[in-house]
Amino acid sequence: MEDTYLHKGLRKKLVDEINKKGINDQRVLDAINQVPRHLFMDSSFIHFAYKDQAFPIAANQTISQPFTVAFQTQLLNIQKSDKVLEVGTGSGYQAAVLIAMGANVYTIERFKVLKMKAQNLLPKLGYHPHFFYGDGYEGLPTYAPFDKIIITAAAAEVPKKLMEQLKVHGRMVLPLGNNTSQTMTLIERSSEHDYNKTEHGLFVFVPMLKGKV
Repeated sequence: MEDTYLHKGLRKKLVDEINKKGINDQRVLDAINQVPRHLFMDSSFIHFAYKDQAFPIAANQTISQPFTVAFQTQLLNIQKSDKVLEVGTGSGYQAAVLIAMGANVYTIERFKVLKMKAQNLLPKLGYHPHFFYGDGYEGLPTYAPFDKIIITAAAAEVPKKLMEQLKVHGRMVLPLGNNTSQTMTLIERSSEHDYNKTEHGLFVFVPMLKGKV
């Protein structure tokens, strides 16, 4: 569980790289600089931890490319104490970045092996989200509404139940599209019944699946 000067130096280079690619929210850059990404990856990939690339994790899922994590986070416009629903815990890296920015994170994962692994790791690193095992399409109605919602898998459509769990003036960010290419989409809830949608470029994510395993 070491975070050495070498790791910190590589992380700083990564931050400079994603800054040049268009991430200009200093709070996001600071969070990426703070979170030790190498500790969220399988040891066989540890030397690639600070390359701006996605890599495999358990259950045929991936840890997202750092630029993608930063891009979604920047679109969310996280404010301190925001109540955030994350759909797709995965490795736990995205949740750690949100917590590093002061968010109160509720994270749901459909793969029990991933949920348990993240639940074991994150508290050891000082990150304490609320963990849930379940179907991301259902969200967490008991804990709604949320200031922000982030979906970290490709959705064919905007999940209606998640839209209902978003506060008025809240933001939801998700990759919307088919299994091969998605458009990063920002949904802003302007009133009880009105939502505004804007599109922010093409990305590739693993698909969002129903149910839990």
